[in-house]
Parts: sequence; C-alpha cells; structure tokens
Amino acid sequence: MKTRVAAAGGEGGLQCLLLVVLSCLRVLQAQENQVVFSLGTFQNVSVPVNGSVQAVVSRIPADVAFVTLQFHTQHHNATLSFRSVPVYGSSLTAVDSGLLFPLLPSQSSLSCYLLAPDGDPVAGTGVLLPYKSTDPVPGACNLEFPLENDPNIYLRYNIYETVIRFAPANIGHARDVSPPACDVDTGSSTRWRLEYDVYQYFLPENDLSEQSLVSGIERVASVSSMVENGRKLMTLSSKDRTELSFNSIPGQGVIYSIIVRDPISNTSASYIPVHTYACSFESILDGCTTLGKISTKVFFTIMGLAGLFVCFLGHRFFKCELFCMGFAFGAFFFFVLITRTTVLDYNIRLTLTAVIGVVGGVILVMTWWRFGSVMACVVVVGLILGFLVSSIVFFTPLGDLAVFRNDVVFWVTFSCIVLIVPLFFIRWPREGNITTCGIVGAYMVVLTVNAYTYTSLSYITMDILKRFLNSNFSRAFISVPLQNIDFIMITVWVVLAFSGIVVQLYRERSRPFFPPSPYVMWRQERERRKTNVLDPSHHIPSFPARLLARARQLTRHTEPAECLCLIDCCFLKWMNYGKKAQTDQSQERGRLSMKSLEEDDRRHLSVNSTCAPCWFQTQAT
Repeated sequence: MKTRVAAAGGEGGLQCLLLVVLSCLRVLQAQENQVVFSLGTFQNVSVPVNGSVQAVVSRIPADVAFVTLQFHTQHHNATLSFRSVPVYGSSLTAVDSGLLFPLLPSQSSLSCYLLAPDGDPVAGTGVLLPYKSTDPVPGACNLEFPLENDPNIYLRYNIYETVIRFAPANIGHARDVSPPACDVDTGSSTRWRLEYDVYQYFLPENDLSEQSLVSGIERVASVSSMVENGRKLMTLSSKDRTELSFNSIPGQGVIYSIIVRDPISNTSASYIPVHTYACSFESILDGCTTLGKISTKVFFTIMGLAGLFVCFLGHRFFKCELFCMGFAFGAFFFFVLITRTTVLDYNIRLTLTAVIGVVGGVILVMTWWRFGSVMACVVVVGLILGFLVSSIVFFTPLGDLAVFRNDVVFWVTFSCIVLIVPLFFIRWPREGNITTCGIVGAYMVVLTVNAYTYTSLSYITMDILKRFLNSNFSRAFISVPLQNIDFIMITVWVVLAFSGIVVQLYRERSRPFFPPSPYVMWRQERERRKTNVLDPSHHIPSFPARLLARARQLTRHTEPAECLCLIDCCFLKWMNYGKKAQTDQSQERGRLSMKSLEEDDRRHLSVNSTCAPCWFQTQAT
C-alpha cells in the first residue's frame, strides 16, 4: 500500500515538473517571438514561416493621444493585426502596412501582431510614431477601407500609371474626448479645414537592394524627415478627391507619402509611406531584375548605331538619313496603332513595328528618288525634330500644369510646337537638316543606353507614347528623377549633338545643299542621249531592249556565217551613212568618231573571217 502511494506521488511530481518545463518553454518562446519597440526608433523584425511576432511598446507618455505603427518590406506581404488571429476589420496585409492606436486615458503600453501570410519568412523594418491631441488623425474619417481608423495609402500600378488612394483625416482630440463628427458640418471647426500635402521621394537609380529601401524609408517616415528630404508635388484641400495618379517608372523605386496639416493649430501628421518599383519581383520573364528584354536590346542597339551614323554623316549620305527618319516616323505611329487595337505579344508587336519602319524608310527614300522634292522630305525630317522639341518642353515641370491635364489643350499645344519647328527649315533647309541629324541621332544613342541601364531621359518620348496609348494618362503626374546617370547622359547628348552638327557643317560647306535626285538625273541624261547623235551612248539600245535581245539570243539557234556577214554588212553601211551625215562644224570630232568606228569594223572582221569581202566592199562604198 505504501509502495503504491509512493509511486502515485512520484507520478504526480513528474507531471508537475513537466508542466513547469512546458510553461517555461512557452514563456521563452513568447519572449523569442516578442519585439520591443521604442517610440520613434526603427526596429528590424523577422517573421518566421507560419509564425507571428508580437510587437510591444511601453512607457508611452501621457501627452500622446494616438500612435501609428508602420511596417515595410521590399516585396513580400506582411500582416499587421490588433489580434493574434487576424480578422477582417482588425488587420491589414501589404508590403507597406500600418495601424493607428487611439489611446485610452490611462493607457501607457500597447501591443499588436506581425504575421507572414504567404508561407514565406518575412523581414522588414518598423517604427512607432507618437502624436499629440492637437495633431490631425490620419484616416480617422475612413468610410471606404477595412480599418476603422486607416492611416494607410493604397497603391496600384500598371505600365502607364501609379495610382494612390487614402482615407480622409479628422482633427485631433484628447484621450478622454470623443472624436469630432466627420461629415455633420463643413465649418472651420471640422475636418474640412485640413489640407493634404503629397510628397514623393526617389530611391537611387538602378538600385533594387533592400538596404536602399530601408534607408529611404528611414529618411521619410516622419513628418519632419519627409519635408526635409522629399519633394512636394501638390496640396489638396478636404474637398478634393483622395485619389491621385502618377507616371509609372518601371525599375525605379519611388516612395509616396501624404502629410495632413491643420492650418489653425499649425500641426501635422503623416500617413503610412508606401513604395513601388512599378514592376514585379516575382515575375521571372518580365520582373524588376529582367526589365530589359533581349528583343528590346537588339532593336535599340541597331537604332543607336544608326543614330550615331546619322549624327555625324547623315547629311552626307542623304538617302541613309531619309531611311532612318522614315523608319522612326513609321515605326512610332504603327506601334501606337497596333498596341491600341490588338493584344499581340510584345515581341510580335516589336517585330511588326520594325517591318513597318523599314517600309516607312523605303517610302520616304523612294519619294525623294522619284519626285526629287527635297523640301517635302526635309519637312518630314523637321516634324521629327519638332516632335522631340515638343516632348522636351512637356518633360519639364511645365507638363505638370493643371491646364495640360485637358487632352484638347495638351494635344493642340503639342501639335503647334511640332508644326512650328519645320517652318525654320523653309529658310535654312540644309542647316535645319544637319541640326536634326545631330540632335535626333544623339538622342537615339541615349535610348540605346536606356536599354541596358535606366535613364530618366527615355521618358522624354516615353511619356508622350504613354499618352497616346492610355486615355487616362492625362491625369498622371509625370515627374521623374534626375540623378547622376541622367546628368551624365545629358552631357553625352549635348556633346554628341554639338559635335555632329559642327562636323557636318564643316564637311558640307563647299558641297551642294542637297544631292540631286537620281531619277531626275536619269531623265535628263536620257533626253541628252536622244538629242545628241554624236554621243556614242546615243547608239546604245535602251536597257529593256538589250535585255529583250539577250533573251531572244538565248532562245534562238546560231545563224550561219553568211547571214551574220550580211547583217554585219548592213550594220556597217548604216554606220557609214551616219558618218557622211556629219556637219562641217564638227569635222574634227567626226574624224575621231570615224576612227572609233573603223576600229569597231576591224573587231567585226576579226570575229568572222568570212566577212572580209563585205568589209572591203563597205570601205570602198
């Protein structure tokens, strides 16, 4: 009996020991999956696969009315949740996510949870920012998105534009005070007095590293840092739409943020910054790391070589220049047409564009060859320069003016600039043509560089192309970064264009303005041969006649020597008749022609000895 009691007591002690060990393990695991944040300090967090991390912050000052938590990853989704098990309305899943915590009167700590929703580990950086009772509350008047107080900026993009949306803010209030109503009144004591500043921050060009993103987020997370480092694009009133559109720049990292300001209390608060590269890190074929397609590189490499040739030798080889300009003219408009009307694969569209470009180049060359109208061809060349000049004008901040968001105003202004440039070619056609060769040829070299590494200068024409292809692109802001590589490419463009223009003007200073049309020269030569009987080429049959005679010779049997002799005799008699018809004024030239004809007669004699009697008879005659 005592043995059984002792055994039972031993089992109970073992169970208690196991419970204590399990409790300790749970405590240790909980501590391992817990991250302590400090207000205003960035904290790197790694979330395990199918796991969660509890974010905890304590010692919140009493004058803090609300806190925002923001968490950023480069391209993996992360979930922020008020609860350990996320549910709709209390969590958000995104690469840039945030939560807003209104604080209770006696609250000095809070916690939330970070989860990895896609079955992959997630690593990112987060920060908690405190705000006081006078600061406006971002997203507190949300009626559209899941969270009750939603400080997030929702972003979507395509190849043409990047669109951001956000919920309206409310004016600030203390911990123990109910928030003001959002839409009851529109007076100066309501949220309608708030203003929204839209900021943009560009990450370093050609840098897709996670460290670059983390450094950028740390520089723009708060109000003061964004004002200092970011670029202010516009200011919205509370009556404006809370949806904005920007130009997409694939491969270029951009951070957008909105700062809501209260002009009466002179306070402000920041929404959760959001970033985009306008491309996918997950796509293997057309992702951020494989933006340059092989077909695109081949296409623009050939264009760059042609542009370099045109830049320095375009006017000297006028036909080659016309072909290149016709190629660019036809290829551009055909690409717009086929992209708007079909859903063909990119490589197929690029191939068809190249084919139509060749056709356009041949048509322009043949137009000059057949009609000889230099001015008509130079006007086409001038339109291409006008297109580039107009694109440069709207690439500047002038293109972001609100008046040009109207398509009618934009296209009328754009077309006027395009048409004005060729007018200068009427007065100075050669100088205008050489200028176009230098500027356009050098820009084609810049586009070639863009096929291998990103440069913002490609968007000079890319923005116009997007406006052709996308009907909604007029509402997009087209600001792009100008960084070190862009200033280098601007220098290369200017140097190439200036050098090409100077070299061509120097080479062509003593030459005719434009080469003559081959067809016109051929017609003039043909008329000269018809009227000048003393020209030996006058007696040469035309090319079609010679070709037909050759074909007949191949299909006929060889004639007997006597027939050939008779034919030669008749030919020689006819030639001697022409000799006797020469005038006295051309006797000296006639004697030279007689000698050449006698040499021809002797060659006929050497061909067939049976013709000798006929030859002597002809000479006697």
